[in-house]
This record gives sequence, structure tokens and C-alpha cells, in this order.
Amino acid sequence: MKLDGMHHITMITGDAERNVEFYADVLGLRLVKQTVNFDAPEAYHLYFGDEAGSPGSILTWFEFAGAHRGRPGAGMIHTIQLGVASENSLDFWAERLAARGYASERGGRAMSFEDYDGLRFALVVADDGNPPLRAWHPEVPAEHAILGVEGARAYVARGAEADRDLLTGALGFEQAGDGEYRLTGDTRRFRWGYDTTSQRGFSGAGTVHHIAWHSRDEDHVAWQERVAQAGMQVTPVIDRDYFLSIYFRQPQGILFEIATTSPGFAVDEDPDRLGEALRLPKQHEHLRPMLERHLTPLTNPRIAVRQEA
Repeated sequence: MKLDGMHHITMITGDAERNVEFYADVLGLRLVKQTVNFDAPEAYHLYFGDEAGSPGSILTWFEFAGAHRGRPGAGMIHTIQLGVASENSLDFWAERLAARGYASERGGRAMSFEDYDGLRFALVVADDGNPPLRAWHPEVPAEHAILGVEGARAYVARGAEADRDLLTGALGFEQAGDGEYRLTGDTRRFRWGYDTTSQRGFSGAGTVHHIAWHSRDEDHVAWQERVAQAGMQVTPVIDRDYFLSIYFRQPQGILFEIATTSPGFAVDEDPDRLGEALRLPKQHEHLRPMLERHLTPLTNPRIAVRQEA
């Protein structure tokens, strides 16, 4: 039984319109789902990824309109690593980001930048053997498109060993040294690293809410049992409409989720029209009239491109 890399990472933003502009236009990802937070339906939950919304490509945001900027600290992810094909791709992205008003910093085979909320990313040359998970964008050549999420780094207060037994024992990570671990699944790999800090973080726009690992459907309950046996307080299985989930906090305070492959994002939309209309969790469909009045209308950039064609 293996986790197949990362499923998705979820963040917080204070501005859904800028969120769509940055990720679906500037970065060229596909907006694959417009929905709302299960626990706070007045807040958007927006999903971006490759053409199919594949696990391993998915970045998601809760929008709490007007939220103040947060700060990552101990027990929080501080950097997300996105894969590109080559160092030439780093040059392309440095120019594209600069043209849109975003600074970047080059360091060898990687380039770092921040989004409009201050969320930090590193573009890295993807050399870990992950199948490419590209989205299509008219201004981003396929050879320079983002290829999926390669890794993430988190701040911890007690050093990288505090959850070694959980990672290497229960979850199947390999220890790579210097605060780094690697998760190797059947189809995807993921780099997971720690940096020690005494800085206290606080949640807000530009911070990471949780990271989800990818489970085969048939293994999900077994993962729940294994995590509980490892001493974690794990939730019941929760139906998130597009996947099933369990949640628990690892010893350093980072919220982990384990999510299934199925049913996927096309369960309630035509695959060619993903993310073009507001889709509500079944339990909140009765709130649609109120939510459509409350939520800022968003336009998937794919609609505009199709209308211009």
C-alpha cells in the first residue's frame, strides 16, 4: 500500500478575482472547479490544475474576502515547488512574471517568486521522473508550461526528526537527509522538506491551510486505520464530492489530509467545461440563490478565449 504522491495543496486568499487572474492567466493553470467551502459556504473554494484536474497538479484556495495577509511560521508550509521542463523555461517565466509586475529571483536550476498575497513559490527543473501534468494557455508554450507540483517545504520548531516515525513508518516516506523526505508512489514522487524556525506564524491570505496526499480509492480506509495506529487523531471519512478525505495534524502541527482519486472533478461537469460555472456541494445546493447573490461573479478565462476563437 503506497501513497501516490501529493493530491492537492490548499491555501487562503483574500481576493477570488485576483486569484483567478493570477493562477488561470499569469501562471496558465486551468481553473477546474468553482465551488464553496464545505464548512463555510459563504466562502469560495477554487481549484486549479492541469487539463483534467489530476491529483499532483491541484492547487486550491479558500477565499475569505478581504482577509489580512498571514505569515508562515512553525507548523506551516512556506514554499511550494512547481515543476518546469528546463532552465529555458525558468527564463520564460522570469520574463512573463516581470511583464505582469511580479519580481523573481533566480538560483541555479530554480527560481522563486511570490503571488499577489505573498505566497512563496519555487519553479524547479523537474528531474524526478513525474509524468507531466500540463494545462493549456494561449500565451504559454507547451514546452514551458508548469508540469505539476514537485514538492513543498514547511517551517518546524523542533527539527526535522519530530515526525520521522510517522512519515517513514506509517506513511511510507524515505528520509533523504538534511531535513528532507521523499514520497515515492507508483506514478508520482514528491519532495517534502523542513526548515527550523522560532518564528510564530499566523493564518491569513497567502498562507497554506493544508496539504493532501493521494490514496488509491481501495486503500483509503486502511490509511485511516494506519494513521490512527500511529497515534494520530484522525477524522472519519468525509465526502468532499470530488474525493473522499481524512484529516489529521502531524506532530509539528501541519494539517495533513489523505484524499482519494475518485470520483474526480468531471463528476458534475462536462470535462470540456470544467470550472465554468458555480458548483455547490450537495449539502449546500439549497443555498444557491443566497450564495449567487453573495459571491463575487467569476469568469473562467477559458470562456473568453473560446468566445474570441
